[in-house]
Amino acid sequence: MEQEDSFRHKGLRKKLIDSVRLKGVSNEDVLEAMGRVPRHLFMDSSFINFSYNDKAFPIASGQTISQPYTVAFQTELLEVKKHHKVLEIGTGSGYQTAVLLELGARVYTIERQRQLFLDAQKNLGPLNYKPIFFYGDGYEGLPSYQPFDRILVTAAAPEIPQLLLNQLAIGGVLVIPEGGREGQKMIRVVKESTDNFQRSEHGHFSFVPLLKGKNN
Repeated sequence: MEQEDSFRHKGLRKKLIDSVRLKGVSNEDVLEAMGRVPRHLFMDSSFINFSYNDKAFPIASGQTISQPYTVAFQTELLEVKKHHKVLEIGTGSGYQTAVLLELGARVYTIERQRQLFLDAQKNLGPLNYKPIFFYGDGYEGLPSYQPFDRILVTAAAPEIPQLLLNQLAIGGVLVIPEGGREGQKMIRVVKESTDNFQRSEHGHFSFVPLLKGKNN
């Protein structure tokens, strides 16, 4: 894998961020954070020349690295502030994790695919990104570490897992794609009190499914 972040990469990244901005993402903190993350270092070498195209690409274990626009859109909905405690469900390659860390969050990230769990650590470590990694079931969340200010789910669930809602702090925000394999709606949930949730819908997307259990 190419471990360099050259002037060319930085130039391509700036063009990518400009295109994401034109598609409607307006949070400059999010765009600047993405502008600092070398996406090509989170991708399979066979796709590295396409790293700064606004498209999803395959990674290990039948999963994908999300389209940059989707990463920006979800992150903007999440409204991450510095020092927020964020739970990420689905580490994948670690790209979204890096964006959250660039925003100053403390990130707890769960991956159920063992190969991706190991790959993300190899991707993030050399770049000095330091989330707290967990190999486990995203449906369960991390009850021992609750509450979380923000929860981001990067795979599609047919409905929002109650266990994740339970682990959200009062005033906290959860963002998740909800629906089946034919497509999902992006849902933003604000936890107003222990049993009162404000839910809003934010467009249609297509994600890999959120699966239960761990996979070796």
